[in-house]
Amino acid sequence: MRNAKLERILPQVQKPARYVGGEWGAVSKDRNKVALRFAFCFPDVYEVGMSHLGSRILYGLLNDQPDIWCERVFAPWVDMEDAMRTEGIALYGLESGDPLHCFDIIGFTLQYELSFSNILNMLDLGGVPVLASERTGLKNLVVAGGPCAYNPEPLCDFIDLFMIGDGEEVMLDLTTLYRKAKEAGWGKQEFLIAAAQIPGIYVPSLYTVTYKPDGTVQAVTPQHGAPAFVQKRIVKDLDTMYYPASFVVPSTEIVFDRAMVELFRGCPRGCRFCQAGHTYRPLRRKSKETLVQQAVSVLQNSGYEEISLSSLSTSDYSGLSGLTECLLDYCEPRHISLSLPSLRADSFSRELMQRVQKVRKSGLTFACEAGTQRLRDVINKNITEEDVLGACEIAFQGGWNNVKLYFMIGLPTETSEDLDGIAEICKKVAYCWRMHTDNRARGVKITASASCFVPKPQTPFQWDAQNPLPMLRGKQAYMKEIMKTKNVTYNWHDAQTSVLEGVIARGDRRQGRAIYLAWQRGCKMDGWEKLFDFEKWMQAFADCGLDPDFYAARQRPLDELFPWDHIGCGTTKTHLRREWERSRRAEITPDCMQACAGCGANALLEGGKCCV
Repeated sequence: MRNAKLERILPQVQKPARYVGGEWGAVSKDRNKVALRFAFCFPDVYEVGMSHLGSRILYGLLNDQPDIWCERVFAPWVDMEDAMRTEGIALYGLESGDPLHCFDIIGFTLQYELSFSNILNMLDLGGVPVLASERTGLKNLVVAGGPCAYNPEPLCDFIDLFMIGDGEEVMLDLTTLYRKAKEAGWGKQEFLIAAAQIPGIYVPSLYTVTYKPDGTVQAVTPQHGAPAFVQKRIVKDLDTMYYPASFVVPSTEIVFDRAMVELFRGCPRGCRFCQAGHTYRPLRRKSKETLVQQAVSVLQNSGYEEISLSSLSTSDYSGLSGLTECLLDYCEPRHISLSLPSLRADSFSRELMQRVQKVRKSGLTFACEAGTQRLRDVINKNITEEDVLGACEIAFQGGWNNVKLYFMIGLPTETSEDLDGIAEICKKVAYCWRMHTDNRARGVKITASASCFVPKPQTPFQWDAQNPLPMLRGKQAYMKEIMKTKNVTYNWHDAQTSVLEGVIARGDRRQGRAIYLAWQRGCKMDGWEKLFDFEKWMQAFADCGLDPDFYAARQRPLDELFPWDHIGCGTTKTHLRREWERSRRAEITPDCMQACAGCGANALLEGGKCCV
């Protein structure tokens, strides 16, 4: 990739390695010998996007097809964007350097609501019309998938179609249809009508939404034969699913710079606030043999010195002890460290600890979520204070002196007693270290982080109101007052970004106007606190006649029709409502490994059974 203008501006921007490509493992093909060019866009900076495992899988999958060339596109930081616009350089694919408007399909992964403005900005910077209605031809088809696609409505003005659920199979179905349409000379509308018949694909332009006088959804009506309900796609057998033999090795430091293998998809726990725990069901696991083979392959082909076992709840993998033993047999002689993220306090054992620290001892993280047992039962966390302290005791006895504890504030039914409980747990963890460490001179670092609860679609708490901004700030101020324990550092998440996340997360397609207006007024990189402009966003909603509190701070009736009710995540709305009702009684639901909760997701598998 040679570009004289680009070579001139790169020395003037931060981290120029973000923008040059050419990394080990990147795929180059002859643009004249492929039938379809796919731009895989991550709407954040290179360091964040290159850390995302799902993007790495789909990049490899698409490039494994001989007649498809998939390239990576990331959002440039503001200094680079300014220089690009000044020099007239369009946003480009890292592999070829070709502008975004040269690609057939432009795909975005939707990981976080506050990245939505970056989607508009990337399209504009790449010379692609932002509004779907202005892209009249088949070329530059804009598609999207990922967690936020479970409520796609706020982005309907900009995205031509959404892929719901696991991407591996539906992506190949889509690209097969596109190549057929391209060869036959179909128009865009003809293609979209056909694409809507592919299971797991939602084409928003084929649906009409009407609203009641109170602003809630009255009906979503499909047209042109589109299905009334779009159920997600899942990969049923992870052992036979495509997995890359190698990763692109970044040329600069990224957030998670290591090899990764995916243990399983889904989560058996059923925490009521967790969108991933409900939308990734049913639980499907890989065999130990497959995992060892994939791990060795990725390590050999990439040169990484650390490998992580990735899942929503790593310690719930049956046979984890035997798997780690096999992996350490390979890793230890080569000085490769093994990372086990997403460990639960109730599954942390001395044996597991000893395996984790054999090569390199890193910090440990435990998600307590709430400060009292009552509130942990409300959210169905299914861990106790004794679990947390027991795990910390094992860790401190084993020589650890760095522990992170995660909490949330603003959870449904929360009281001041629940906030006091957060401070109490931190105090008890600090005392636990003093009682069980064999080296007080080293000191201890306990970090307590509290994020603000955001009610998400497709969860039992989708009916609940988010705490308004003044209430969240009041709780944060209170926490700063009571978190006085020595050796405990307290961090908190910006309440304004959480409020906007809550507004968009449960939004409808009327929000497209506000998103477009906010972007026109300069909103972008909203997930980065120093660039986030809350007032611009609130003004954009006001100017469009929309009330943010209607979306975020409103307790919703149990019989309300949601904007996303025609999108299926596998878990039924009946189950979610039942879980909401149990939460009001602070009743726990056993995890899937103990008893089936009847969520409905198993119906997506042949035989209706998941791989617990």
